[in-house]
Amino acid sequence: MSQHQEQVTQRLRTIEGHVRGIQKMVDQDVYCVDILKQIDAVQKALDQVGKLVLDQHLHGCVTTAIRNDDPNERERVIGELMQVFAERRK
Repeated sequence: MSQHQEQVTQRLRTIEGHVRGIQKMVDQDVYCVDILKQIDAVQKALDQVGKLVLDQHLHGCVTTAIRNDDPNERERVIGELMQVFAERRK
């Protein structure tokens, strides 16, 4: 496993534990605003994982595709990224 994969995996495990903690808060009927704050923290942590994955993708797959002689491959990879970001805006 690469250092990048280890970093992403560790962050996801931390997030998983955090989500379990939120579930316990719900089970214990903790004040809703406190739960919302924890949910926000998890969403921010997931955003950070997304940035790590995006960075790796840009420096790996996208860079390779852009350097490729096949214009269809370049357009495919760019189109994938555009679609991902378009879906996030919905």
